[in-house]
Amino acid sequence: MSLNCNEINLILQELNLKGSFIQDIIQPGYDSLALYTYKEGGAKTVFICTAHDACRICEVRRKITKNEKPLRFMEFLRSRIKGCRINSAEQIGLERVVKMEISNAEEEFVLYIRLWNNAANVILCDKNNVILDSMYRRPNKNEMTGEVFPEPVADMTKFDIKDKWPVRQFTMHNSQCTIEGDESKSSANGKNIQNEKAYRSFNEFIDAYYSEHGAALSREALLEKAEKWFNTNLSKREAALANLENKLSSFKNADQMKHTGDLILAYGHLIDGSSRHLECEDYETGKTVSIMIDPKLSAHENAEKYYTQYKKAVSGSEQLEHDIEISKRQIEKLKSQYEAMQKEQNPVKIEQMLRHDSKPVQQQKKTHPGLDYTVNGWYILVGRDANENDELLRRHVRGEDMWLHVRDFPGGYVFIKHKKDKTIPLDILLDAANLAVYYSKARNTGKTDLYYTKVKYLRRAKNGPKGLVIPTQEKNLCITPDKERLSRLDMLQNTSD
Repeated sequence: MSLNCNEINLILQELNLKGSFIQDIIQPGYDSLALYTYKEGGAKTVFICTAHDACRICEVRRKITKNEKPLRFMEFLRSRIKGCRINSAEQIGLERVVKMEISNAEEEFVLYIRLWNNAANVILCDKNNVILDSMYRRPNKNEMTGEVFPEPVADMTKFDIKDKWPVRQFTMHNSQCTIEGDESKSSANGKNIQNEKAYRSFNEFIDAYYSEHGAALSREALLEKAEKWFNTNLSKREAALANLENKLSSFKNADQMKHTGDLILAYGHLIDGSSRHLECEDYETGKTVSIMIDPKLSAHENAEKYYTQYKKAVSGSEQLEHDIEISKRQIEKLKSQYEAMQKEQNPVKIEQMLRHDSKPVQQQKKTHPGLDYTVNGWYILVGRDANENDELLRRHVRGEDMWLHVRDFPGGYVFIKHKKDKTIPLDILLDAANLAVYYSKARNTGKTDLYYTKVKYLRRAKNGPKGLVIPTQEKNLCITPDKERLSRLDMLQNTSD
């Protein structure tokens, strides 16, 4: 339940904001705002929430976490009222609307904080009540920039029945905290709050109450939401992992395909040009086997078809093993994220964590294309195709960064980010070289030649395809791909999945 008019008055009385200066403004979410204030005697963080069933204003002593990206209303308030003095902060009658008069050396403002359960808003106006901006822009209510905000008129008749809205009672000593009035409204689950913690003020009690029992931002409700989020995502990722493992098991007979090709070459003279099966003795088991063939093709051509399937199976197995490792790592990360949510005591932080991780993949901000790895403090970027290569070259690497690429094969570009006054260790160079081979057509060729040079020594090929560059001052490197090294790098890959 939201604050009532008497509770708002008590909170404002304890806050005593008159004469305070607004030092900073943080907007952790779309429905909450924090004003960092200071005046002689100390600093106070005033938290404003407009969420359904949790509308409130109160002092908080916990850290207010920033949103992952600056929000519009916060940036606007910072540009207009940061550094301003609060001349007054009072409720208009008993209307659950806080009027905050603010000024600096040049301008005067009025900040209205409306704490109505279904129509809460924070609106900044000039001294003539012309709206400059609001937390929620509502055209149907004329709550838009340039409109005149009609200040609510205090209904004096409400003072006759002000006792109808009692202030939630709490104790300053170690004992039960109770709420007067209807017990069905005393907490989120319809029970009295049992809490043995002593509170220094009504503000502290209200912050603790909403942190645990407020509907929209309660820790209890958010943890239920987190559990649902975790179970949904875990089932999806476990199903994807099972699918990958099933595919990998289907490639287990890759060696049998190669052996079948060998048998066709060994008994190719038995192909008569009409039968679709070749019956022969398996020289490994001594048993008679029947091999399906194309009678129109020669023995060599039939064998080549099985060898091609063998190569695809081997290549596919390597890729599937890589994907399985990534999938397992994603499941572990998901579990650690859920564990962090369970341990987090700040409900605002839990809400931010859920909001970030619930975004569709296409909406999650990606700072660069391709893959990235952090190895012993060195940062490695990998482009996997021409588009990623070109994007990395244009916007994400600098002249002193190192570039690697395989010789004579198409493939991805690998970059090692430069560290001031540091020389790239051989081990890091070999890590990058193995990645360059793995993300190229030379993956299965064995020993491979590469060249590397600084980005500043690359020049684009005139009229060439996207991403094509010509290196100068390059050095040569020859490696044999190291599967153990690649497996270790898989564990070091940075991922936002």
